[in-house]
Amino acid sequence: MNDELIRIQKDIEKFHHKAANAVIPLYPGIELCYLTFSTGSFSVQHKALSHIIQINYCKAGQMMWEMTNGNRIYLNPGDFSLHTMKACTDSVLTFPNGTYQGLGIYIDLQEASDTPPELLKNLGVFETILPEKFCKDDNPVFLAGNEQTESIFSAFYDQPETLMLPFQKIKILELLLYLVKMEFTPQNKLAEYQSELTETIRKIHDQILQHMEQRITIEELSRQYLINPTTLKNAFKSVYGTSIAAHIKEHRMRQAARMLIDSNMNIAEIAQAVGYDSQSKFTAAFKAYFKILPREYRKKL
Repeated sequence: MNDELIRIQKDIEKFHHKAANAVIPLYPGIELCYLTFSTGSFSVQHKALSHIIQINYCKAGQMMWEMTNGNRIYLNPGDFSLHTMKACTDSVLTFPNGTYQGLGIYIDLQEASDTPPELLKNLGVFETILPEKFCKDDNPVFLAGNEQTESIFSAFYDQPETLMLPFQKIKILELLLYLVKMEFTPQNKLAEYQSELTETIRKIHDQILQHMEQRITIEELSRQYLINPTTLKNAFKSVYGTSIAAHIKEHRMRQAARMLIDSNMNIAEIAQAVGYDSQSKFTAAFKAYFKILPREYRKKL
């Protein structure tokens, strides 16, 4: 397993500017790799390995994987996925934000089942739970993170160097035990979206940003693009990692900050340019976002 993973890692390293850390062996058949990408996309070719399962966790950025059926799945911060390395052979991953940070956990089911960690003996983790519950017929599973999974994955980071390996080994066991008890629900399984829908969501996103002075409602957008409002909201959050309202507010605030620095427009004009019909409402929103009044922001910089 290790030789194959090293070869896969070398393939990955060709496509991003900052090399991944070395593969870290934790238990027989279980290895960990920290990954940081600074690229738009990359393709990886490797053998179709049904007996090796990969767990991906997104810490920062975003990963988009286009399925063979044309549907697209987005991993946003906190989300994670499980798939065999047959499912991802000859695949292309895209990073819409241009950067990505996360974990890759590789589990050789044959080796791990022969010599399982003591705490996982007789639980069927490698014999049935992972291959049958999560990766049956080599189908991938994409899962929304929650408070418990975030507690597990976040502990892989920012530990004292002398304690890093013990934490990694403990958290791997905790993650696998979580997967043993976990049940699938519509709330934790991420939706797949057809490529046509995700392209429409991007058009909606661009339209909103190009006309930030306008207050376009979700109902108006759903009528214009013939999309159910609930589908529109869910798909937008899947693609961009946040709600429409939160995403647009962030862009409005950052655009306003640039205008305060780069233009001679007064605050009322800037408020109107970014979609606020009241200077007082804009001032309150700006202060809530930046913790400083617009006038003070302009003087400070």
